[in-house]
Amino acid sequence: MTTPLTSPRTPTPALATQPAADEDAVPLQRRHRAADRIVDILTAYDVQWVFGVPGAKIDPVYDALVDAGPELIVCRHEQNAAFMAAAVGRLTGRPGVALVTSGPGTTNLATGLLTATTEGDPMVALCGAVPRPDRLKRTHQSMDAVGMLASVTKSAGEVSAADNVPEAVANAFRMATQEPRGATAVVLPADVLADETPVRMLHPHWPPRLGVPPVAEVTRAAQVLRQAKFPVILAGARASSDRTVEALHRLLRSTGLPVVETFQAAGVISHELEEHYLGRVGLFRNQPGDVLLDRADVILAIGYDFVEYEPAKWNRDRARTIIHLDEVAADLDDYYRPRVELRGDIADTLDALEPLLDHLHLTAEAQEIVSEQRGRLSEADAGAIDMDESTGIQPAALTIALRELTPDDATVVCDVGSNYIYMARHFRTYHPRTLLFSNGQQTLGVALPWAIAAALVRPDHPVVSVSGDGGFLYSAMELETAVRLGVNFVHVIFDDSSYDMVAFQQLGKYGRTSGVALGSYDVVSYAQSFGAHGYQVNTLDEFRAAFAQALHESGPSIIDARVDYRNNLNDLMADLESDVLQ
Repeated sequence: MTTPLTSPRTPTPALATQPAADEDAVPLQRRHRAADRIVDILTAYDVQWVFGVPGAKIDPVYDALVDAGPELIVCRHEQNAAFMAAAVGRLTGRPGVALVTSGPGTTNLATGLLTATTEGDPMVALCGAVPRPDRLKRTHQSMDAVGMLASVTKSAGEVSAADNVPEAVANAFRMATQEPRGATAVVLPADVLADETPVRMLHPHWPPRLGVPPVAEVTRAAQVLRQAKFPVILAGARASSDRTVEALHRLLRSTGLPVVETFQAAGVISHELEEHYLGRVGLFRNQPGDVLLDRADVILAIGYDFVEYEPAKWNRDRARTIIHLDEVAADLDDYYRPRVELRGDIADTLDALEPLLDHLHLTAEAQEIVSEQRGRLSEADAGAIDMDESTGIQPAALTIALRELTPDDATVVCDVGSNYIYMARHFRTYHPRTLLFSNGQQTLGVALPWAIAAALVRPDHPVVSVSGDGGFLYSAMELETAVRLGVNFVHVIFDDSSYDMVAFQQLGKYGRTSGVALGSYDVVSYAQSFGAHGYQVNTLDEFRAAFAQALHESGPSIIDARVDYRNNLNDLMADLESDVLQ
């Protein structure tokens, strides 16, 4: 059976989990440990994988996983374990789980937890800690773990009694999936994990689904949209669940509304509805989507989060009427003051709006602007073809070639760097959550761990990851994990031996660069040393041949493509003329 590309954003309750048939084979004193109760909960919540690095303070849970529960994925670094768990959360809608020990094992999670929390990816971190008698002593790996974790998660707490462990872990799952989604953490002292408890939780308790906003508010929103001269939809991260995308498609089939995607909403517009697609926004204010937002008089913001693209960039003059449609109440901002606020289940609210907007079409003037900007999207792709490869492959041309060669059902994950700007602008995708970016924190090093997670979640679909040469080495040690697991993916490196995304912005500000030069390394030998496939390419033809072969290979394949970023300052940061944005 083919694995679905995405899973429902709101998890469906699982059946009650029964004790394992061979439970009597487990010694009595171990069946009742708090550590074993944790494994019961992971099973009840249908957790398929646990990502982590073992250590003495969390060993009781690792021991319990030998007898039952999810598959244990041992990683090479806790940060990457957090990235993998968060990617599972983003792809499935159910929290991924990271399991780490005390001290550095816990602090190493910080970047992964912060990224998940900022970008709405549900995950649960289970962190070991020193025994309770040592909690306030200056002893081995003793620290205020909750204080640290609270700054990078939605919630964090330390459990002081074994009877409280099941409820603490269950609440962590509940909080992680409650909008806005993100990371939660439970700190578990080693002696608490070893203590016995009769308390068990064998049924998942997901947050209840919201309903439709009041009819009067839905009607008011419809009236504002019908009276608008140029209404535009801004689709954000929380608009990308399967249910919401299906509801959005129903709305678009009965209206002429154009859609601008944020990076996190990539893929919400299908092939069938591509005439509604006006590109993506999320970084520099110079895209066709920016023109649409600038010319609009009404913005229907669906599942939009400020962290994706701050309102000051697209509502500078505060002239647009905003309708906020989300599960989360609007954060007020000088540039974001909704006229109407529709808080409720996003899909159900869109379905309530759809009959009130039937046959809503743009004016002739608005349609002309839409047509012009759709032409700019096409021109951007056509203008990217540059066959002068004497100093490296033109990055936009490489991105377009990658898009042409990648099947529509693939999951593509993208690291941060100049590569991710080109991918956001030129790589079209037609299914939600099949093109993943870190745009809230712009976290370097996510691509390879995300690819491993995507290959686990969607084993029947191709997986492609993209990074720069700098970002690749942030998490490249996980190649060993990927080979050990036998997962299949292709990783493409846009290689220029620098931190170019920093470099071209420095050039724009100061006319020179600082601290961005990197040394080159032998990617092919590095990949092969772990048992992965490695390729080095210098032309588009070489890339096409290597990529086509890598897609059909077993295990991970790494393609090092030498790129020429010299034109990035003009290509990526060029401002639109004042008569275009006005």
